[in-house]
Amino acid sequence: MRKPQIMPPEGMGVRRFGRVNWLGLYTLALREVMRFVTVWNQTLLAPMVTAGLFILIFSLAIGQQRGDVMGVGFLHFIVPGILMMTVIQNAFANTSSSIVISKVQGNIVDTLMPPLSPLELVLGYIAGATVRAIMVAIAIVAVMFPIVGLGVAHPVWAFAFVVLGGVMIGAVGIAAGIVAQKFDQIAAITNFIVVPLSFLSGTFYSIEALPDWLNTLTHWNPMFYLIDGVRFGVLGVSDSSPWLGLSVTSLASLAAMVLCWWWFRTGFRLKS
Repeated sequence: MRKPQIMPPEGMGVRRFGRVNWLGLYTLALREVMRFVTVWNQTLLAPMVTAGLFILIFSLAIGQQRGDVMGVGFLHFIVPGILMMTVIQNAFANTSSSIVISKVQGNIVDTLMPPLSPLELVLGYIAGATVRAIMVAIAIVAVMFPIVGLGVAHPVWAFAFVVLGGVMIGAVGIAAGIVAQKFDQIAAITNFIVVPLSFLSGTFYSIEALPDWLNTLTHWNPMFYLIDGVRFGVLGVSDSSPWLGLSVTSLASLAAMVLCWWWFRTGFRLKS
C-alpha cells in the first residue's frame, strides 16, 4: 500500500516568494546604501577631498616640469588613475566594514537568518559597494574634472569599468570581511594589500616605463585593468586593450563572487 506523502508545515522548507527573494535582496541592498549615505561627509565628501589633494599636490610639485605621458599631459594622465584608486578603496571599505561591524557587534545573525540565499547575500552587499563606487566617481568627475579641464572621451567604457570596479572590489571586501574577526585585521588587509596594489597598478605612471619583469607582474594584477580601463574611457589612451581589461576584470569579479557565495553557503567564519 502506498504511504501517504507527508507535507512540511506551512512556511517551512519552502520559499513562498519564488526563486528570488526580490524584497529581501532590495532591503539588504538599501541597507548597505543607507549605511554610507547617512554619513555622506565621511563616505562621499572625504574621498573627493582626498582625490583633490592628490591632484593639487602633483600639480604643485611637478606642474609643467613633467613631459607628456602617452601623448597627454601628466596631470590629465594621473586623474583617471586617482579616480579609480578612490573607487577601489571605497568599494572595499563598504562591504568589508559592514560585515566586520556586524561580526564584532554580534548581530551578523540578523543578516544570515532572513530567507536570503547565499547568492542574494552576495548581490545585496555588492549592490551597496557598487552604488558607492558610482557616486564617488560621479562626484570626482563633476567637481574635479572641470577644474583640471578634463572631459570624458568614452563615457560608456568609463562607466563600465567603474561598475566593474565596484563589483570586483566589493566582492573582495566581502571575502576580507568574512575572514577578518576584528578591525585591526581589516586595516592590515587595506594597508598591506589593497592600497599597495592600487598604487602599483599604473595610477601615477605608464607601465611601459617599468622593467620587463615588473611590467609582466603588473599584468597579473586585476586592479591594473580597472585603472587602465578607466584611463581609456576618460582619455582614449591605455597601456592595454580595453576589451582585454573587460574580460580580465569580469572573470576576476566572477571568481571573487563565487568564493563569497561558497563561504556564505558553508558559513565559513560566520556561524562559528
